[in-house]
Amino acid sequence: MATTAQWRDEFGPVWAQFHTFTDRAFSGLTQKLLERLADCPGESVLDVGCGAGELSLALARARPHAHVVGVDVSEALVEAAQARGSQRSNARFAVCDAAKWAPDGGFRPDLLVSRHGVMFFDDPVAAFAHLQHIAAPDARLLFSCFRSPEGNPWANEASRVLDIPPPADPYAPGPFAFAEEERVRSILSKAGWRDIVLNAVDFAYVTGVGVDPVAESLRFFCNVGPASRAMAQMDEAGRAFAVAKLEKWLAACQAGDILAFPAQAWIVSARRPA
Repeated sequence: MATTAQWRDEFGPVWAQFHTFTDRAFSGLTQKLLERLADCPGESVLDVGCGAGELSLALARARPHAHVVGVDVSEALVEAAQARGSQRSNARFAVCDAAKWAPDGGFRPDLLVSRHGVMFFDDPVAAFAHLQHIAAPDARLLFSCFRSPEGNPWANEASRVLDIPPPADPYAPGPFAFAEEERVRSILSKAGWRDIVLNAVDFAYVTGVGVDPVAESLRFFCNVGPASRAMAQMDEAGRAFAVAKLEKWLAACQAGDILAFPAQAWIVSARRPA
């Protein structure tokens, strides 16, 4: 489970520190999103849960006449995005929960996007209803989210190695809250979105490269994702044991100078009624 409050107070500062790692891990998915977005019109773009701004800034570069706004609950992540985009005049960032964000200056998004930023809403139907309400007529929505844990061994196998039990509520806010196609359809439909389409995509989740990809990957897993959250609850001895188990597992997964895992996601599209 990973609530809005946790992203604001706990996870956001860590992800801001490791944003180059997370952007690399999601680079294959980012490319697939950008390819899909190339065919989507939109001059007023809202990036929901923008994180450190990777997708927002890519869209701002590709659409120099567009106005791109990235919103995230984490002040640390927004600060990272602002620093990265300081030379990009058509992108700006705001610290706010997108489920409550009110546009200013006449901005009304005609394209709403998100790279894995929508699975953490405390009330997803209410959040998407709000986004539908503030969007322009006929606005398009396109976002990515993970499919099942079984198709994402970077999480599922890491949990097995550390004996992390599955969440008591699989639908609680978290990385796999949107894994089930019918649940995503139901949420968006109840929130007023139409023409809902889910496309399955696969990509390489890269956790380490270079002369010591195992060490890079170990640093990544110890600070980002479900394994890191479980390890944060362990005492010093337990954490040391967990690190040793992770290192052994990662070494077995290494292939040359790169360490990557298969990953499965949805790219979801929908439209606001005109």
